[in-house]
Amino acid sequence: MSDAMPPSTLQRTSGLWLLGVAALLAACGPKPPPVAPERAVRTMVVELGTAAQTVEYAADVRARTESRLSFRVPGKVQQRLVNLGDRVKAGQVLMRLDGVDLSLAAEAAQAALRAATTNRDQQAADLQRFKDLKAQGFISGAELERREVALAAAQGQWEQAQAQAKAQRNQAGYVDLVADAAGLITSVDAEPGTVVAAGTPVLRLAQDGPRDLVFQVPEHQVALLKQQLQSQAARLQARIWGLEQPLPAKVREIAESADPVTRTFVVKADIGKPDGVKLGQTATAVFSPGQASGVLKVPMSAVFERQGSPHVWVLVPSTMTLRPQAIQVGGADGNMVVVAGGLTAQQEIVIAGTHVLGENQKVRRFGAAPAASAAASVAR
Repeated sequence: MSDAMPPSTLQRTSGLWLLGVAALLAACGPKPPPVAPERAVRTMVVELGTAAQTVEYAADVRARTESRLSFRVPGKVQQRLVNLGDRVKAGQVLMRLDGVDLSLAAEAAQAALRAATTNRDQQAADLQRFKDLKAQGFISGAELERREVALAAAQGQWEQAQAQAKAQRNQAGYVDLVADAAGLITSVDAEPGTVVAAGTPVLRLAQDGPRDLVFQVPEHQVALLKQQLQSQAARLQARIWGLEQPLPAKVREIAESADPVTRTFVVKADIGKPDGVKLGQTATAVFSPGQASGVLKVPMSAVFERQGSPHVWVLVPSTMTLRPQAIQVGGADGNMVVVAGGLTAQQEIVIAGTHVLGENQKVRRFGAAPAASAAASVAR
């Protein structure tokens, strides 16, 4: 009798062996990532509405005119007569240079002027004598012309020496740095013993007069700000730290080029000269463009940050999954965020629990999706 196994038994044994090897290989391989659980989310349908938009910018108070004072001549600082924060009057001496060299130069110019004056007078006297000799026939006409030319040259040298002497006197007077107007010293950039070049700022003077509210506007909001300022309903106020009541402000200047570091545009607004407001004081520029219609608003709880920009989760009804959508924030209206771009009306977004959700995650609605007007109270 043969000991060989029947073909059917051999096939079953081989199949079981292959299944065992496959199961073993599957157990040793990488495990598939766990499937994210389906979550119930609260959503809303975005609709067009109205918004009393308010935008705030960090600001500070500055003088309308702030001068960087400097000497008109080079030299060594000998004396500083004011300190940081001092109030000065127009014509007051603020800083003084060592003027020995300039005084010597002025004396040399005066000596040159005296020599030129003597030479001119001598040439004038000689010309008069030669005119008498020419009348008597003792000299020729060519000799008289040479004397006239010599007097003209002497006159030119005298005028040059006079101008140089006047310039040197002015230079000697520039050793005193004088305040052009009354104001407040806000910066001291040089101390006694410092050698400064002509035109190097040594003091900063904030002149008395109107004050400005200075703040920076991001580059994506500049065009909108200029457009909204044309509206009669637009209003700008300055909230000064320490003052209870805000001050009215009026934009008078918007920079045409952005700051190379911050990429923002400087805006200056006139706040007059209110009492109790100091230079450099912290403030907030509050801009209210008025009631705007046809805007999109979403609750603040619906917005989250992703890759450095604001996003919302948009629900895809056909697959009941989520996808991130970048938006542009145009401001705030209470607890609602005004969306300047990135969303369209009738899109459905998640308004709660956005930090625990992921892209392409399966979700289900928690109740009916409210409209934007009703979602504001739900999101609070």
